[in-house]
Amino acid sequence: MTDEKINRLKGLTTSEATKLQEQYGKNELVPEKKENIFHKIFQVITEPMFLLLIIAAAVYFILGEPKDGAIMLVFVIGIISIEAIQEWKTDKTLKALKDLSAPRIKVLRDGEEKIINSVDLVPGDIMFIAEGVKIPADGTVVRASTLCVDESSLTGESLGVWKVTSDNYVNENNDYWRRDYCYAGTLVTQGTGTVLVDKIGLSSEYGKIGKDIAVAPIGDTPLQKQTGRLVKLSGMIAAVLFVLVGVVTFFNIPDHIIKSRVIESILSGITLAMAMIPEEFPVILTVFLSMGAWRLAKKQSLVRRLPSVETLGAVSVLCVDKTGTITLNKMSVRETFSTSGDEKYISKIMGMGCKPDAYDPMEKAMIARCEELGISRELLFSGQLLKEYAFTDELKMMGHVWKNGTEIVVAAKGSPERILTICDISPDERKIAEDKIYEMSKQGLRVIAIGQMVIQNKNEIPDTLLDCKLELLGMVGLADPPRESVKEDIKTCTKAGVRVVMITGDNGITASSIANQINMPNSDHIITGDELNEMSDDELRERVKDVSVFSRVLPEHKMRIVKAFKENGEVVAMTGDGVNDAPALKYADIGIAMGKRGSEVSREAADLILLDDNFSTIVDTIKDGRRIYDNIKKAVGYVFTIHIPIAFASLLAPFMGISPTSLLLLPLHVVLLELVIDPTCSIVLERQPAESNIMQRPPRNPKEKLLTAAMLSKSVMQGLVIFGASFATYYHFINMYPENAPLARTMGLSIIFLSNVLLVQVNSSNTEFAFRTFIRQIKDKVMWGVIIGTLAGLLIMLYTPLSGFLKLAPLSSEQLLLSAGISCIAVLWYELVKLFRKVIFKQEA
Repeated sequence: MTDEKINRLKGLTTSEATKLQEQYGKNELVPEKKENIFHKIFQVITEPMFLLLIIAAAVYFILGEPKDGAIMLVFVIGIISIEAIQEWKTDKTLKALKDLSAPRIKVLRDGEEKIINSVDLVPGDIMFIAEGVKIPADGTVVRASTLCVDESSLTGESLGVWKVTSDNYVNENNDYWRRDYCYAGTLVTQGTGTVLVDKIGLSSEYGKIGKDIAVAPIGDTPLQKQTGRLVKLSGMIAAVLFVLVGVVTFFNIPDHIIKSRVIESILSGITLAMAMIPEEFPVILTVFLSMGAWRLAKKQSLVRRLPSVETLGAVSVLCVDKTGTITLNKMSVRETFSTSGDEKYISKIMGMGCKPDAYDPMEKAMIARCEELGISRELLFSGQLLKEYAFTDELKMMGHVWKNGTEIVVAAKGSPERILTICDISPDERKIAEDKIYEMSKQGLRVIAIGQMVIQNKNEIPDTLLDCKLELLGMVGLADPPRESVKEDIKTCTKAGVRVVMITGDNGITASSIANQINMPNSDHIITGDELNEMSDDELRERVKDVSVFSRVLPEHKMRIVKAFKENGEVVAMTGDGVNDAPALKYADIGIAMGKRGSEVSREAADLILLDDNFSTIVDTIKDGRRIYDNIKKAVGYVFTIHIPIAFASLLAPFMGISPTSLLLLPLHVVLLELVIDPTCSIVLERQPAESNIMQRPPRNPKEKLLTAAMLSKSVMQGLVIFGASFATYYHFINMYPENAPLARTMGLSIIFLSNVLLVQVNSSNTEFAFRTFIRQIKDKVMWGVIIGTLAGLLIMLYTPLSGFLKLAPLSSEQLLLSAGISCIAVLWYELVKLFRKVIFKQEA
């Protein structure tokens, strides 16, 4: 199709696209299934905790106490509502993340280029494809510039297919797979093209094949498996204790009739079982990881796989590309060396060696330099392009054969090491060139050699660039300065025990110069791609222990580098943007794709997409990964701590011969505590800011258990102290006022409620004092909402008619102050532990 015809194709308007989408549907193979809210509620109800609650409510009704049963059911509905709303919010967050990470494509809409989600493509859209893009729909090629597509996913043919426009294609053999047509699911490996969309979704060739493909089930993450095992273990212990407490309670009340003894025994057992099952764990994981991913997305890091949020905190080696990540990716020609002294002529040949529709930053900088010297694009590209020698990672050079009038010229540019091998120069000229290359590289410039070859007629054009005998015209030095923040970021990573490793296609001298500018440790320790080829895997494994710069590497080398680090026990994060980077991104513990300049394939292979291609964002993401994991641990520790007084109170009372009607906690009160625990652990602790020393400590061991011995010891100690304080107070009052069990119960329950509020503040940081973390969050409305809500709930339970329904009693002001004072002692003692640790740490320092 001619340019004139393309110009007449204005694409669709937004309203036309909307109508076509109503007609053809979305461009997807499997329509999104909307989960029914009732199904979610049913899933929550079938959890062991809620089954126990419903059984307890039923027992109250059987006992002939419908009032207690009704109150139980009201609270059960309350907890189920919290769980269902929390799940709905999590699903909403995950859907928003999914929308953000959806494959996108550039199209012509409303007469201008726009980037839309691939699912919104409709027949009639004009889409623009380029190297690295996975084609999202079938369509006719209306423009092609050295466009090569890998169609092996459909045809099984490994060789790339060179595409042509429909005007230049005749299907002589009536082939099914056409060269003037692009297919969904295939990959652009070279060049650019414009495609008129014809078929989408299930109508595309890919869709026809994929109709019967089942969606692969998603397995649980290691963290989910750990928490699952913890809940199951707690459940089994609860089942054993349920029977034991039930039996003990049965024999404790011989004066009751058999029916009452059985029912009271069941209620005692249920209370303990409810207290033993930490059903909050799955909620904690889902909420923390999804909300963590959402917060990261707002900071330009898009998480594609939730488990990677947790893995981020364990990263010990960060392999990054130099261009665009460490540097600004704003190349400019800083120095030109011409063997003849004619800067304008070498610049003209340099420009002719670029693509007319250049999108590579270096080529853009070269063309911009030509325009500065008065060499226009028209002058550079007005001739007839006879042949193109494409750039490949192996060759590291490229060239164009132009005919201007009667003159035919090969304009070539590329890596000096490779260009010099095909130049016809004397040893002295080579020595001068090599000295100049070294001098420019030492300044941190990226050096590109420029050469030409004049040809007499078309028949003499060499088949490949390697067959050419070039005249060396000189070199140009391009600079891409480091980002201003990178030096500080490297310092932060070093303190955090994260090794930063630069992997680049530049030569070693240039890469080392940049590494030195940003104070990268071991910046003078370099391995080149050629050296890598000569090394065995064992040798590489040893060398990577102190090497910070890998230069002149090919994409396939990245896999070996990542593998070597991983075999040394490191947790590796790696950045990549090309099609060939995808295997290495997959192999790394955390694959990070570039959002701006990365290919669609690299983004699909990655765990994380960097929306701004900025090194500082990676460092912030590692910090946030550590914060999220810390907060998960704090929440799990908190759940264990707060369940201990509930469980021990339910376990000890029957063995002490306390009457079932006088117990500290009835099933109803366990429900009340669950109403407090769920929002506290899943909302307040998720929002906790990072510890002040979070980036001054080494990465955590990836094999570390979620619940460590130290953490369990801390939770048990805190839990036992709160239990001791609440139960001792309750026991004292039950002995003083044997006929006033509600008063004793209220004292004990108030201590647990108030301790819960204080415990969150104390456990918000493992190192900082509670008042400091409180001050840091003093403007946090959510934290205030939970604190005020808990205290208001306690007051409503004590000083309204609700207290009678809940089998509680109003407290006098002295009793309320006493319970508050005991709560402070029961929780704030841990602040002394923090103080002791700080003193010891200072002495050691």
